[in-house]
Amino acid sequence: MDRCYVEIATEKNLITSKMKHTKILFEHDNAPEGGYGIESAWAIPIGEYFQLDNILFYAKEFALGDLVNTEIRNGDQFVIGLVKESGHSTIRMLFENEDEISETRKQLSKLGCESEISNISILIAVDIPPNVEYSVIRSYLELGEQEGKWSYEEACIAQ
Repeated sequence: MDRCYVEIATEKNLITSKMKHTKILFEHDNAPEGGYGIESAWAIPIGEYFQLDNILFYAKEFALGDLVNTEIRNGDQFVIGLVKESGHSTIRMLFENEDEISETRKQLSKLGCESEISNISILIAVDIPPNVEYSVIRSYLELGEQEGKWSYEEACIAQ
């Protein structure tokens, strides 16, 4: 009986939490087709700022949990700067073979990292939380790159 209550309470908290999310927009020069682009992400309003609640695919220098400042343009919230770093890091991985993605995501999860798949089927974004040693992740990334499985880019590395 207690377990059911916890599951219902957790579900209710997630629903309540989702209602508080706001879409924010990041301008970037890393569009897949080249040039300028806009990436949207979910964020949680905290006072006058927003806490990023997505792993970004294209915008650089921001990571999950970062607190950002925005300005309203034509009714949309555009990010204009970083207020406080979260300690998370973000990397992007571009795969040579789509068949490698599932196993790689499982391995990254075992190492303590979450990931999301892009609308481009061979691109994933990876969140490296502050409690995960980046050197371990970097070694894994470099090995896969040397083996020709993927290339990777450090989009935002926590200081």
